[in-house]
Amino acid sequence: MKTSPLDKITVTDIVKEAHCTRQTFYRHFVDKYDLVNWYFEELVMQSFKEMGLSKTLYEGLVKKFNFIEQEYNFFYEAFSSNDANSLVQYDYETILDFYTKIIEKKTHIPLDNQTTFLLKMYCRGSIDMTVDWVKNGMKLPPKEIAALLIQALPEPLKEDLSILKLK
Repeated sequence: MKTSPLDKITVTDIVKEAHCTRQTFYRHFVDKYDLVNWYFEELVMQSFKEMGLSKTLYEGLVKKFNFIEQEYNFFYEAFSSNDANSLVQYDYETILDFYTKIIEKKTHIPLDNQTTFLLKMYCRGSIDMTVDWVKNGMKLPPKEIAALLIQALPEPLKEDLSILKLK
């Protein structure tokens, strides 16, 4: 992805570079976007898994943005893809699921319509701002964008996500 946009890379290119067969590739991944999503999860999702345990939401977000910053070329290209199985969609679904489970664990009930709406809006906005941050040269330091995303949490979600220790 340092030399070609993700949408132009083929599975043939990947297996040739990785010195493996197509069968090996497809044994592990559905398509190249599945590979990108797996790599994203390896890089970033550990920060979410640590939230609520030893890290605050802010610390987890800082860690995520530090990972993204270190792998700038990968994320720039991955966030540029418009495929239905793109990293943008995968990241949205992953954080929406993560936050939903946190809230449902705390409240012991399924999300109501208002909370679902606010959570979806926040997650979409969070992803959109992350993509914007990457595509516009990461002008804010990771700590600053993490703080802004915490600040942007709708008030009702702050209470629901308080179990994560926001800061």
